[in-house]
Amino acid sequence: MMTTDEPMMDVDEVPVAADGTEDISAETLAQYYQRLFPFSVFYQWLNYKAHTPTSLFTHREFSFTINDGIYLRYQSFKDGDELHREVQRLAPSKIDIGAVFTAQPRNAKSLQPGAFRPVAKELVFDVDMTDYDDVRTCCQGGSICKLCWRFMIVAMHVVDRALREDFGFEKLMWVYSGRRGVHCWVCDERARALDDAGRKAVAKYLSMVRGGAEQSRKVNLSQRQAAHPHVTRSMEIIEEYFEDIILVDQEILLTQERWTKVLAALPDEELRKTLDAQWSKHPDRSSVEKWSEMIDAVDRRANKRGAKFGLASFEHDMMLQLTYPRLDENVTTHLNHLLKSPFCVHPKTGRVCTPIASDCFDSFDPFQAPMLGQLLRELNSGSPDSTSLAEYVNTFSSFVDTLLPVQDAKLSQIPSLEF
Repeated sequence: MMTTDEPMMDVDEVPVAADGTEDISAETLAQYYQRLFPFSVFYQWLNYKAHTPTSLFTHREFSFTINDGIYLRYQSFKDGDELHREVQRLAPSKIDIGAVFTAQPRNAKSLQPGAFRPVAKELVFDVDMTDYDDVRTCCQGGSICKLCWRFMIVAMHVVDRALREDFGFEKLMWVYSGRRGVHCWVCDERARALDDAGRKAVAKYLSMVRGGAEQSRKVNLSQRQAAHPHVTRSMEIIEEYFEDIILVDQEILLTQERWTKVLAALPDEELRKTLDAQWSKHPDRSSVEKWSEMIDAVDRRANKRGAKFGLASFEHDMMLQLTYPRLDENVTTHLNHLLKSPFCVHPKTGRVCTPIASDCFDSFDPFQAPMLGQLLRELNSGSPDSTSLAEYVNTFSSFVDTLLPVQDAKLSQIPSLEF
């Protein structure tokens, strides 16, 4: 339900910017938390469908950002109603969710050293568009557009299938970050029980692009590694999107500045010079044409020189390097790391952090995610259930409905993929 019996402000009194970049204030946030935030389903999620409050909720850390940057950590609550009241009172600009601890986080300062430690949390993943800045040509930094958003589509497909098929996880919730990325919450019991070492192993398994800006070739798989089921499945997904995203949308080989970065990964200096000279004579040729010419030249050279020079795997390695998901491993590997809550309002965009259904990766449009001011205006002419947030609350509710108590099979062994 998205309704409340508490007294509410007149929506006409809430200041809202008219230019579409809705202003965020204590008043607008208070109205949002009062009438729209799905507290009931939110509580069911973090209490994992138990009929009474359990330590999964009461020992969970929440943090709030209030008053332009004041950060309140180690907040905890006895039940969903207490959380609801405190959030409405504070109207935080951001809510972060942390781990479940051995004791209630609000009592942390009164406990003996070592008595307060994290013991459980969802296995979480963060994919941020800024990590693609060396690849995308349409935007940089905090900006995104529909062209580069397709990197997120590939990331969701690749990571989702790996988590389900390689690890057997089932309870996955994807959430738009509200600005330039996506988060994944893996809620299976055995995922929540993983320690830092287990989380690090999963993150390492899913990470394939390695190296800083100074490193030209960031994927260099052996023949055995390239045959791993996770790699072959990821390549199947990437092949479906690669030409459209990398060669057509991003035009990765359009200019000499761009193609030089790609050619730098070629382990053959003579071939690099030949292709650079050839493309400099015909710079107006499309990236699709240049890519085809490059791969044909690489294949011919590989047949002459053999696979040991790294040419035979060049095409697949570069497709992975340019398109494979780039995870923020620190978010995943530390049990005590906090992550922004679903249904927060992003302070830079005014957009709500909305769940993304697993069958809607391709159709989800971040520019259609509800904005705070938009939602408040919609309340003028209807109920909370008639606003554009309702469909995302329904997606959330449907996911939470799957979290009925079940006995998860033990995770016997994390799959091996050594790089």
